[in-house]
Amino acid sequence: MLDKMRGYAHRLTKSHAFEYFIIGLILFNAVVLGLETLPSVMNGYSYWIGLSQQAILGVFIIEAALKIFALTPRADRYFRDGWNVFDFSIIVLSLVPATGGFAVIARLARLMRLLRLVSAVPELRLIVATLVRSIPSMLHIVALMSLMVYIYAIIGYQLFHEHDPEHWRNLGISLLSLFRVVTLEDWTDIMYKAMELHPLAWIYFVSFVIFGTFVVINLFIAVVINNLDEAKQERLRKLEQPPTSENLLSELRATQQSLRRLEDQLQRRQEEDDEGSG
Repeated sequence: MLDKMRGYAHRLTKSHAFEYFIIGLILFNAVVLGLETLPSVMNGYSYWIGLSQQAILGVFIIEAALKIFALTPRADRYFRDGWNVFDFSIIVLSLVPATGGFAVIARLARLMRLLRLVSAVPELRLIVATLVRSIPSMLHIVALMSLMVYIYAIIGYQLFHEHDPEHWRNLGISLLSLFRVVTLEDWTDIMYKAMELHPLAWIYFVSFVIFGTFVVINLFIAVVINNLDEAKQERLRKLEQPPTSENLLSELRATQQSLRRLEDQLQRRQEEDDEGSG
């Protein structure tokens, strides 16, 4: 009986209908959190909004309990999945009472429930996994960019600090000015000011924009796309892995139960036929 209940819990939590229900609940939670920012709504419906928050938390707790129950007696496998740990942590933080010094933590926990949308949608999980995988390669690009910005900042200070001290009076301000240039936010104003002193100063700025904006951004994009392909391949390899002995045993138990039910149905049909013929 217990195995049957565990099988039902496993099929329920893995079903598309249950997945869509959880996604819809997360989106509904996002709407409720948005309504909490409207004083007119809170003045008239604060009770119902609070009740809906408790109901949403209750559903999340039931979901986690079902997933853990479906994996018993190997419930520790639930915590081997990083996304399950993430969901469970949000539930634990949501149980913090929203009073006193814990009020801020409780509010942040309610807001973090929206991040559950990432763990609920496989495509979003793939994107997050890709970004995490890309961090080591991105660090090398950031190191290269930092080196070039540092060199350009020293050059800019040496060339323009006397003529335009507002943007080049020291190394720190020079770095901030170059950050403004690389974001393409009114960077031409800085360039035209420098060209009043050096007509060829545009070479300095244009070369930095080409390197800092176009080359580096394309390097970031290339790294992310490459890691996205690798993450997709890894996901396909996991899906193609042979079934484990536990999966085979579970399928075997389900088959045995189906055969027993079929045998009972055949026996009842035979008894009914014997009674009819008698």
